[in-house]
Amino acid sequence: MSGSQEIIIPRPGTESNLPTSPIPGPSEEHFTSTFGNLLPPAQYLKTSNGQIAYYTFSPTSSAKTTTTTTTSPSRVLFLHGVQTPSLGLLPLATSLHTSFPSAEFVLLDLYGHGLSATPLLPHTPSLFHDLIDKLLNHLNWPSCHLLGYSFGGATSMGYISSSPYRAARVSSISLVAPAGLWNPSFLDTSKFESADYAVVKSYILELLEGGGPLIVPSDSASRIANGEIVAEKIREWQMVNHKGHTASVIAIVRDAGVLARPEVYKKAVATGVLIIAVLGEADDVVYEKDLNEVGVGNVHVVEGAGHAVVREKVSEVAAHIERFWKGIFAAE
Repeated sequence: MSGSQEIIIPRPGTESNLPTSPIPGPSEEHFTSTFGNLLPPAQYLKTSNGQIAYYTFSPTSSAKTTTTTTTSPSRVLFLHGVQTPSLGLLPLATSLHTSFPSAEFVLLDLYGHGLSATPLLPHTPSLFHDLIDKLLNHLNWPSCHLLGYSFGGATSMGYISSSPYRAARVSSISLVAPAGLWNPSFLDTSKFESADYAVVKSYILELLEGGGPLIVPSDSASRIANGEIVAEKIREWQMVNHKGHTASVIAIVRDAGVLARPEVYKKAVATGVLIIAVLGEADDVVYEKDLNEVGVGNVHVVEGAGHAVVREKVSEVAAHIERFWKGIFAAE
């Protein structure tokens, strides 16, 4: 926010002098003027922590009469990662909905991302678990399948590990390049935990970009015009146009469960909820052995991809999840 005080989300256990009103997200018109109408029209849920946006892929009318939910998940909630909002999951969601047209898919913009507000509250895992509860109740979904990418994966596992009631609401979890087991050996804790917010902000943003500044491809405009998802441009757009976005990103990385919390994964596995994980072979946020060590045995590694496997290898990721979902219903 140029010309005004920088927004800083309070850490857990600290008091904040900031006003308590959430920072609203940008308008849908503003977003689509840059990225087009690729997503379904935004729908909104007003909460005590601000208005959040979500996008619904409804069952196709023909699918309702030609397929049954015995061969398809009926409801799937998609949770994106830190920085890139629901639009980043659009290619995977579109591919899977083609295979499961009778399903209802909902993509949720998490706090501080896309069109959703930023609450000026500590960004603890429970803040996001509560958001999932609010949305499921609003949708009148008694249960659903979760698909979480990166931070969305960590949030999915944290959600089912947090209470038996929540675990009972989740039929399965599909993890794509999940965070929550990330333990970078090069993490500079003096910068990560610095009392100087400018140091923290610069360090975390560079950490998320692989050690350097955000670089938007020079051909991003033409690629977007062709309907392509250019994640770097989406990230830049939010930093400029969503006043609470960057503050949420910093708070999520520090406090919301992005870094290694293996005990959360172990507790999630112990619930018995069926889990699949798909990751790129060059991913440095999560490794197959780390997933195996916390009890996630159904792991698939995609060649020629890194952490952005969710967009780089859509067909391969979709194929693994499709087999997983079909296997669930074949076993019932």
